[in-house]
Amino acid sequence: MERVAALASKAGVLRPRDLQPHRIARHYLRRAEEKGLIRRAARGLYLPAGASLTENHSLAEACKRVPRGVICLLSALRFHDVGTQDPFEVWVAIGNRDRAPKCDAPRMRVVRFSGDSLDFGQECHVVEGVPVRVTSVAKTVADCFKFRNKVGRDVAIEALGDCLRRRKASPGAILEAARVCRVARIMEPYIEALL
Repeated sequence: MERVAALASKAGVLRPRDLQPHRIARHYLRRAEEKGLIRRAARGLYLPAGASLTENHSLAEACKRVPRGVICLLSALRFHDVGTQDPFEVWVAIGNRDRAPKCDAPRMRVVRFSGDSLDFGQECHVVEGVPVRVTSVAKTVADCFKFRNKVGRDVAIEALGDCLRRRKASPGAILEAARVCRVARIMEPYIEALL
């Protein structure tokens, strides 16, 4: 049980499948939870007993649930502190052929990206010991224009204006991401107006 607690503190968020490489049976999770060494955050997710949660804890949980997913759109805007959006669900990008996650916690909004659009502009950050892949600021702004029907045109324009005003990304980087997302012609007039 102490090994389970050590694994939980090392991993940040522990899943039952994380025990398999160490040849630890899953029932030790319940025993460690009963002894107070770990605590259950959601179905299939466990935290160290004294873990302090950050504001990005839901992103770490989502990346444990969807290991190949990338945090995108409104959640990435919030992570990079761009704009005023505060989403109540985690926006996760997956590939066109990937299986959508079915879970109740954390609440997720799944968006499907094609190969180039999914791979371009990924950054890896560590949140509570969990590697979290997030789209870059420039890619996030371009994605907001690409999915403007889902997030709203006003959100996309606000994100672009805030990004340029606070110099979070250069206009060239935003246009490069816009070309990958195939929205460069839509974004160019907005960039020229905001410069």
